[in-house]
Amino acid sequence: MSGVVKAIVICSTAFLLSLVLCPVVKRIGFAIKAYAVENNRTVHHGRIVRIGGLGVYLAFIITMAFFIKADQTINAVLIGGFIVFLGGLIDDIFDLKPIIKFAFQVIGALVVIIYGNIRLTELNLAFLYIDFKAISFVVSLFWIVGVTNAINLIDGLDGLSCGISSIVLVVIGYIAMLMGRADVCTIALILIGAILGFLPYNFHPASIFVGDCGALFMGFMISTLALMGFKTSAFVSLGFPIIILFVPLSDTCLAIIRRKLSGHKISEADKSHLHHVLMFKLGLKHQYVVLVLYLVTVLFGGTAILMYHNEGWGLLVLGILCLGAWIFIELTGMINPKFHPLINLCRKITGKPEIREDARFEANRPHHNEDKRA
Repeated sequence: MSGVVKAIVICSTAFLLSLVLCPVVKRIGFAIKAYAVENNRTVHHGRIVRIGGLGVYLAFIITMAFFIKADQTINAVLIGGFIVFLGGLIDDIFDLKPIIKFAFQVIGALVVIIYGNIRLTELNLAFLYIDFKAISFVVSLFWIVGVTNAINLIDGLDGLSCGISSIVLVVIGYIAMLMGRADVCTIALILIGAILGFLPYNFHPASIFVGDCGALFMGFMISTLALMGFKTSAFVSLGFPIIILFVPLSDTCLAIIRRKLSGHKISEADKSHLHHVLMFKLGLKHQYVVLVLYLVTVLFGGTAILMYHNEGWGLLVLGILCLGAWIFIELTGMINPKFHPLINLCRKITGKPEIREDARFEANRPHHNEDKRA
């Protein structure tokens, strides 16, 4: 069997299993009343089951049993993934305290780091080298838990976390294949198939949500596969995962900064995430917001691939994308409505953009610039 055919078979198996299992999980969710709670942050209405991640997980684990020969490293990933998934599932059904849910994530990460010996040891860029060996345990723990929660935090719109996770996994799988990591590539293919089998039920208007069990599991697997596949002395040791995961990681970092500046707890949810900004401040429709964020993820993922083949061109494109992202952050006031230094500098030099009452963006509205006119 050729490599391409085998990849199609592996991905299709997980896809079909997920496609069949998700309606069953939906019935189970209704039976145990595991519904998503409506509040001032949600954009859904009605009773929607929130344990869809169970279907994704079962499709993944069954397919893994058929196509992957387990060793200590793989076992560590599976055990850690199950612990994180279980914590999310219990939370979806009973609503755990954040600290308890966090404990599940830490335990899952520790299994991978200690038992699986999967950890980040260095960052090696063309212009920067950092040896993490002395603190590799701490750095790896922060990485796994951070990415796990980043995927969960963007799970605010129908199909968003699943679609972004799929795109990220495609890039991880492709680069892992180029680097000769067939195990990482195969696991990525299985998870992609399981997620895509769920996506038809989850895309807007969603009939079932992936829930914390699904989002946390996807984030955990992405963070772990990134460490497994990119564990090398080349640029890709940490740079690639950060670039590929730009959307969820940047959104998470901005949320932490925004909440700290406003005096709120980091764990306190708000309605100023990237997808909320696109929907409520720019007026994009639900499905268009999701598609825009898919596109942004594709652009950064493509940049990582370009950088693998040509680091110079990759860095140039990355710089352009990051500049564009920063201008968007300032324009929309994602950190703070009054924080837009680059826009102010541009305004002083060119007189543009103008401050108007009917301005579309936060940075161009008069009430954010009263102190400058006083």
